[in-house]
Amino acid sequence: MTRFTAQLTTQLDRLGHHGVRRGGRDRAPTLVAVAHGSRDPEALRSVNALLDRVRALRPGLPVRLGHIELNQPLLTDTLAALRGEAVLVPLLLSRGYHVKQDIPDAIAAAPHLTARIAAPLGPDPLLAEALHARLAEAGSRAEAGSPAEAGRRAAAPHRTGGVVLAAAGSRDPDAALDTARTAALLSARLGGAPVLPGYASGSGPTVPEAVRALAALGHDRIAVASYFTAPGRFATQCASVAPGPAAAPLGAHPAVARLVLRRYEQALASAPLSHPAATVGV
Repeated sequence: MTRFTAQLTTQLDRLGHHGVRRGGRDRAPTLVAVAHGSRDPEALRSVNALLDRVRALRPGLPVRLGHIELNQPLLTDTLAALRGEAVLVPLLLSRGYHVKQDIPDAIAAAPHLTARIAAPLGPDPLLAEALHARLAEAGSRAEAGSPAEAGRRAAAPHRTGGVVLAAAGSRDPDAALDTARTAALLSARLGGAPVLPGYASGSGPTVPEAVRALAALGHDRIAVASYFTAPGRFATQCASVAPGPAAAPLGAHPAVARLVLRRYEQALASAPLSHPAATVGV
């Protein structure tokens, strides 16, 4: 057991079952999952499936959803309907404007709440695990054959080729740093295969540019890992330019559900809830 794991286990033991601190609050603070929102109807279905997994992992924990834009319920409406204590967990994969500005602004507009903002989901080894699984799924679906052969072919792009980590992009340099850290984690999970970030917007190389960079290095089997929480325009756009397997977004992968709870628990363990809201680990 690592030092971090031991410390986290001790902290969670102090919190008690369902995040209720022994001798303290009687009800666990509400976990408010903050999604970006998308016009793609699959996005809302994917986020709801993820939150169903979270609820299954922690029965009795109140879990609510709020969107920054484009989907109902909006975060401001979710917060307006709540009372008591809440921990906002951004279903976002890096630091950036939404984490640093939009979510704190929503909390500031809800002075009746006692709340904290957890760190975004990324970077984290659990995301690398989910990305690895999605890449394997894409490879095994793309090529037919026996189960053993399909497994070898699914792994082939990881061993002999490269991977583009397709992300939304941001002008915030912290977002680029976070995405680069995830690329490094995924590379390690893939046994050292090269992983280059490519972006749908903002600064930095586009997905086609990252593909060309890998090809210039001699990698002729290139997969695209979809570093998006849910389906949407950017995920579709990035998948459309993949020269090889294009993985599905993270979606309701079990590792992502575990990570949502990890961020919630880390926020609770960091300090007592207070208002105005504090941001943990951002």
